[in-house]
Amino acid sequence: MMAPDGISKRVRFRRIGPLCTMMVYAILSLLPIGVAAQVAGDPPALTPGLHILTLSRADEPAIRYAIYIPGNYSPSAPAPLILALHYGVRGGDAAGAGGDVVQILIGPALAELGAIIVAPDSVRGNWSSPENEKAVNALLDMVVAHYSIDKKKVAVTGYSMGGAGSWHFAEKFPERFSAAIPVSGRPPASASGWRLPVLAIHSRDDQVAPFDPTQARIAELQKAGVNAKLIPLTGITHYQTYRFRDALRLAVPWLREVWQ
Repeated sequence: MMAPDGISKRVRFRRIGPLCTMMVYAILSLLPIGVAAQVAGDPPALTPGLHILTLSRADEPAIRYAIYIPGNYSPSAPAPLILALHYGVRGGDAAGAGGDVVQILIGPALAELGAIIVAPDSVRGNWSSPENEKAVNALLDMVVAHYSIDKKKVAVTGYSMGGAGSWHFAEKFPERFSAAIPVSGRPPASASGWRLPVLAIHSRDDQVAPFDPTQARIAELQKAGVNAKLIPLTGITHYQTYRFRDALRLAVPWLREVWQ
């Protein structure tokens, strides 16, 4: 277990108000991961912990990403894989945002799964852009090629812009995933043709991404016979990222049921 002052890479809390900063650092101290410094061109990490790395691509921008390796990972035992998509970043510089969302929210909430978690930094803009689609798919290809992954247990999740990205990737690339868990993300305009189980988490008090479209989309999916569930929250505003951790923890038994 590593306290915040032992983390070797500076963490930027872009989406959290100043009154929440002390609480977030307290939460980080509970996360059983260490952080390895980024070195461009590093081979895939195999030691337990959170590693900040770069995936180089010929004639394409390099992909900065965070990857969490659980303590019980063994190449002889295929592990689940979680794709974690970060929130929007003011100013457009997403450097380190993937690692941030793993440490603040997704790592603590989903630790019980024993999953590898990979969290790219977006390439200039929303996750639905062609650049980001290509980058995320390239990163997933690399992870599947270099780690022992149970391809039947791959889920996508994300917060805010990453929640919208979770909806997007699950809808457009359903063959890559077994489930989607969007948190505080705007859903697609229609659920027509949707194929994957989805667990959406959204606060009624979200002042940025309205609650009603998510509620309507989940109801539409349920009517169509899709395994779709909504966890509605109250009293949590959009920028209180860490407060969604308990709700996201409920995705652990849900995913285990989906993966049976």
